[in-house]
Amino acid sequence: MNTIRPGYARLRRRADELLAGLTHPPVDPAAIASSLGAEVRLFDLEADVSGVLYREADRRVIVVNKQQSLVRQRFTIAHEIGHLILHKGHAVHVDEGFRINLRDPRAATAEEVEEIEANAFAANLLMPAAWVRQDVDSGRLDPSDEDALAQLAERYGVSLHAMALRLASLSES
Repeated sequence: MNTIRPGYARLRRRADELLAGLTHPPVDPAAIASSLGAEVRLFDLEADVSGVLYREADRRVIVVNKQQSLVRQRFTIAHEIGHLILHKGHAVHVDEGFRINLRDPRAATAEEVEEIEANAFAANLLMPAAWVRQDVDSGRLDPSDEDALAQLAERYGVSLHAMALRLASLSES
C-alpha cells in the first residue's frame, strides 16, 4: 500500500487559482479544461470507465463517457483536470510520449494517492469550500433536509452523493 499522503493544501490552492474571478456555482469544468489547452470529447466507453486523460507533446484531450449522467461527466472532467495539473501521468507502452490517466473503478475507490488527490481536486473545483459554507451559513440548507440537499447539489451541478460527501468533509475541517 502506498504511504504517500495526499497534498490537500496544494490541490486546494490549484483549484482556487482556476476559480479566480468566479463567484458562484455552477462551475463549468469544460471551460476550465479549455482554458488549460485541453479538449473535452464525449465518446462511448465501457460502462466501468468514466474518463481518460490523453497527453502527447502539446495535445491534451479529456475523454468522457457520454453514457454517464451529466453530473458524472462534469465530475469526471474536473477529476481529469486534477490529473492534468497535479500529476505527470503514466506512459503507455504503445508510444513512449503517450501519457494517460484513466478514471476506472479503482479511481472511485480512491485507494491510490493520485486518485485521492484527483477526486479531492474535483470536489474543490466544483464545490469550493467557501461557496458551500456560504450557502449553508446563509440558511439555504438544512443538512438534515434531503430536498434542500438535492437543491444544493443541483445548484452546483453535482450528484446528491457528491454533495453529501463534500458537506461531510467540510464539517470535519
